[in-house]
Amino acid sequence: MRFSEAWLREWVNPDVDTRTLADQLTMAGLEVDAVEPAAPEFSDVLVGQVRAVEAHPNAEKLRLCRVDVGSGGPLQIICGAANVAADMKVPVAMLGARLPGDLEIKRARLRGVESLGMICAANELGLAESSEGILPLPADAPVGADLRSYLDLDDWCIALDLTPDRADCLSLAGVSREVGAINRSPVQGPLIEPVPPRNDDCFPVRLEAPEACPSYVCRVVRDIDPDAVTPLWMQERLRRSGLRSIGPVVDVTNYVLLELGQPLHGFDLDRLDGAIRVRMAMAGERLLLLNGEELALRDDTLVIADRNRPVALAGIMGGAETGVTTRTRHVLLESAFFAPRAISGRARSYGLHTDSSHRFERGVDPELQARAVERATALLLDIVGGRPGPVAGLNAEEHLPRRKRLRLRRERIGKVLGTKPADAAVEDIFTRLGIRITPASDGWDLVPPSSRFDLQLEVDLIAEIGRIQGYEQIPVTHAGAAATIRALPETAFDLDRARLALVARGYHEVITYSFVSPELQHRIDPRPETLTLSNPLSLDMSVMRTSLWPGLVQTARQNQARRQERVRIFESGLCFLRIGDKLEQNEQLAGLVVGFSAPVQWGMRVRPVDFYGTKADLEAVLGLTGNPERFRFLPAAHPALHPGQTACIEHDGRKIGMLGMLHPALAAELDIKGNAFLFEVALAELQTGPPPAFEPPSRFPAIRRDLAIVVAAEVTYDQVRECAASAASDLLQDLVLFDVYQGPEIDSGKKSLAFGLILQASSRTLTDREVDATISRVLAQIKSELGAKLRD
Repeated sequence: MRFSEAWLREWVNPDVDTRTLADQLTMAGLEVDAVEPAAPEFSDVLVGQVRAVEAHPNAEKLRLCRVDVGSGGPLQIICGAANVAADMKVPVAMLGARLPGDLEIKRARLRGVESLGMICAANELGLAESSEGILPLPADAPVGADLRSYLDLDDWCIALDLTPDRADCLSLAGVSREVGAINRSPVQGPLIEPVPPRNDDCFPVRLEAPEACPSYVCRVVRDIDPDAVTPLWMQERLRRSGLRSIGPVVDVTNYVLLELGQPLHGFDLDRLDGAIRVRMAMAGERLLLLNGEELALRDDTLVIADRNRPVALAGIMGGAETGVTTRTRHVLLESAFFAPRAISGRARSYGLHTDSSHRFERGVDPELQARAVERATALLLDIVGGRPGPVAGLNAEEHLPRRKRLRLRRERIGKVLGTKPADAAVEDIFTRLGIRITPASDGWDLVPPSSRFDLQLEVDLIAEIGRIQGYEQIPVTHAGAAATIRALPETAFDLDRARLALVARGYHEVITYSFVSPELQHRIDPRPETLTLSNPLSLDMSVMRTSLWPGLVQTARQNQARRQERVRIFESGLCFLRIGDKLEQNEQLAGLVVGFSAPVQWGMRVRPVDFYGTKADLEAVLGLTGNPERFRFLPAAHPALHPGQTACIEHDGRKIGMLGMLHPALAAELDIKGNAFLFEVALAELQTGPPPAFEPPSRFPAIRRDLAIVVAAEVTYDQVRECAASAASDLLQDLVLFDVYQGPEIDSGKKSLAFGLILQASSRTLTDREVDATISRVLAQIKSELGAKLRD
């Protein structure tokens, strides 16, 4: 919501400056996102009147104008705008004037004729991005007046970043009510009285979807002046609110939207056929919108239709075929209440977002429609004239929102806020907020205004007291009970240490959205049932993630698009699995690497990341549990990973995660360059480990014996290690694999593994006989269990 401070102060004018006003709004929950000047700096620009216009003697497209600026004789100014005319009031930059862009107006000669100033267009004054001619001023503009003062350009534009529950403040009326309550200032909006009809025309209306549109009000206005122009004061208020002027009818509807918060629409009455029908669209119907986009409608979309076709996307945008144009003489004004559930998400599903849909999705006052039509009619008659008909419409009372009666207990205020305001202060706050309040035995009975959809519970009313009274007024209190600090168990897995371990290995931590694209989610993790959001931020963020990989892949893609070739990232967070009717939330730790294994430098050969380097990074994290041998990496398959470079991670026989290379075909579809490796583990399985225990180092020497064995190609090193450890018993301190070979002198389907066994006893020096006996047991066991033999 963006508005002019000067416009706001016509409604409510507290004795505070702009900065204080912005701070008050922010502290009351209406966050001020920006405070900007209404116009850039310029000086010495006056209101002038063109007395005469002549052709330039030496240039076909230039005009020689005589301009009266209220002092001295008329100035001779050369102007190239096609719309300049005699008796026109215009902005004139005098000699020495400074315009936006640090432009100084100097005496000049154009094609041999002297020019003593400049007649300005709106864009030259910073009042528009572009313009087709000079800026015409109202006929009653005082000649010689300073333009900044005349247009009140020393104004400020305030932009609010509202939360979705505060739709009531998407209007000057709503913001004024808040400012008045905060400062205890009177609020006085424009007087809105019924406009008497001057004809009997009523356009028929049928509510065929009353649950979605329980209230529809319209009014016929005939014989408007199609040549009329929106007055400059209204154009300026729209501009300062972020809207451009289009034409009188559209400008009036936009003005009422900003002023009261009620979206309206104007139809060209001559283009409507039969009656207005508020109905659901029929699948396949097409509608050409005002923005030139043609939509194929779905049957879940509410539309405004006439007898033959849809003419507007209800609550979102009107149709081009029935829109008001410069030739329109008869108008049908529409003002409706659309249920938020009927509009919510529809605009985004069609790739649209409008001021109207923004308000209807959050909730518009269901008692505002007729009042908004009366206000729009009065403004329209002042600008374009015409003959209005009676206000007509239909209400399906049973489908309109009901005002909820709430009980506020006096004692409950103190318990929630920590302070007990006086009864008079409570009643004053609610009265100024438009909440009907009645004393009760233990507090008050309250009925919120129809515009306040957010007031549903007693605690909501208490929050109103806190924010209007001022949170800074609540005294600081300290807990009366002693705080107990509980130490973490020694066996608990420390996620912070895991993060630091990954950072030490060159990773960067990222935080991605829990909402992901359903298409990306299905490609990376197609098996689980996903949870779809009922009101997503966008189609690309419409399901809850079942894995951290989609967010990491998107992050890697964005980094590579910005020429970051080496990406090493990790994330810890919740994933959401839908199991039947229940939602299960699991905390996961995941990582992604792509590019080079180390930063490029002259002293090291460039080597791309690989499966084993990523596995080593993950093993460093798993080692923090204190018992890394309880984890195993077994060959596995995953739809998103390369079938030959994928491992399942097990902990005591339970699957806890996956590790592998992103499938090349999927990587190409997702624009990931190079081989990307991913891992993900469930943190719940890492939360317990063995308690720390001290073991004194052996004072006796260790002995190393190297073996080279030939085994079947499918035998894994883990199998060999476990077999050797079982045979060597407690004498084996470590087993180091230092060579894997397949090729000449090794039979097909076989491989050679060379490894060193490090043997050591804690209480004695091992003899050659003990070592030889241990090696013999190891060879015998791996031969019997794995079919291994010593390599010749």
